[in-house]
Amino acid sequence: MTAVDQGSELPNQSPSKSSALETTLTRNWLRRGPLVCALWPVSLLFRALSGLRAALFRAGVLKSSRLPVPVVVVGNIYIGGTGKTPLTIWLVQALQEAGMTPGVISRGHGSDGVHGREVVAASTPEQVGDEPLLIKQRTGCPVMVGRDRAVTGRALLAAHPEVDILLTDDGLQHYALQRDVEIILFDGRGAGNGWLLPAGPLREPVSRRRDFTVINAPLLTEELVRNVGGRAIQMTLEGQYAEQLIDRSQRRSLASLAGTDLRLAAAAGIGNPSRFFGMLKAAGLAIAELPLPDHHDFQDRPFAALDADLILMTEKDAVKCAQIEELRGDPRLWVVPVTARIDGALADQIVEKCRGRSFA
Repeated sequence: MTAVDQGSELPNQSPSKSSALETTLTRNWLRRGPLVCALWPVSLLFRALSGLRAALFRAGVLKSSRLPVPVVVVGNIYIGGTGKTPLTIWLVQALQEAGMTPGVISRGHGSDGVHGREVVAASTPEQVGDEPLLIKQRTGCPVMVGRDRAVTGRALLAAHPEVDILLTDDGLQHYALQRDVEIILFDGRGAGNGWLLPAGPLREPVSRRRDFTVINAPLLTEELVRNVGGRAIQMTLEGQYAEQLIDRSQRRSLASLAGTDLRLAAAAGIGNPSRFFGMLKAAGLAIAELPLPDHHDFQDRPFAALDADLILMTEKDAVKCAQIEELRGDPRLWVVPVTARIDGALADQIVEKCRGRSFA
C-alpha cells in the first residue's frame, strides 16, 4: 500500500496526454510566458467569435427565451471550478430566509437528461450530475437538469408552480435563456493572465458586464480586485467538522484532528483542489494531498493502495463515493461539509433587482 507522507502530494494515476496538456496550460494561464504568447492570436479569434455570438443574441438574430419568474445566473468566466455550487447553496438558503421559493436549474455534468429531469432523493450522479445532487441534498429546493436551460426552467415551473425565482448553476454563456441578475464568481486566481482561451483561462473578457462580482478567497487584495474588474464581494468557505461517509451521524471537529498521530490524507475532485487542501491546512491539519480531476467518478478506486487512517473529501466527491459499495463501506472516508460566508446584503440586493418582475 502507498504510505501517507503528511504535508506532501500523493502520486495520482498516470496522466493522459490530454490531462498533461491541460495541467501545463493551467499553470501557464497565470502568467504571460512564451507558450501563451504563442497562442494569443488564436485567443483573438476566440474572442471575436464569442463576441459575435453574444451580439447576435442582443440583436435578436439568435433567439432567447424569457421565463415568467426572475432568473439569477451564478457563473464564471474563468474556466474550471471557482466555488459556484457553495455560492448557489448559500443563495438558495438566503432567498428562502427572505420568504421566497427558489428553484435551481443546471446542465448537470455527465447527466443523461436532455429536456429536463428532476433531481430527487433516489437520483444518482450519473443521471443528474454531482453538483445538482449536492444542491438538492443541502437545500431541499426543487432542482432540475437539462441541456436546454429555458426548456428545463419551464419544466421545473410546471412541476413546481410555487417557485417564484430561478437560479441557474452555471450557464453564464447560455444566452438562449434571458436573465435578470448575473453573478460572476472568481477565486484567488483572479482572472489569471487576463487573456481568453486558449492563451488564458477566460471564456469572456473581464470587461464583460455583470450585476455582482464575488471572489472566493480568504483575503482580498487590491491587486486581486483590480484583476477581476474592481468592486467585489468576498466569499469564504468554512469547514468545521468531518462526517464519516459510512455513517454521517458520526462527526469529528477538524480541530480534534489537528496535532494527532493519525495519518491524514485529503482527496478533492473539484476544479481547484488546492482550495480544499488550503482550508484543511488553515485548520491546522497536516495532510497528504490527492488532487483528482474535476467530476472524478471514483470507479478507479483511487484509495485502494492508500495507507491512511482518515481520508478527508469534499461533499461533491462524497455524493459519488456513496454510490460505490466498496467506497461507501470504507470507514476511512470522511466528508468535510463547507459553508459559504458572504455579506447577507447580496441576497437583499438580488431581491431588490428582481422586484417588479411578475412572480409565478
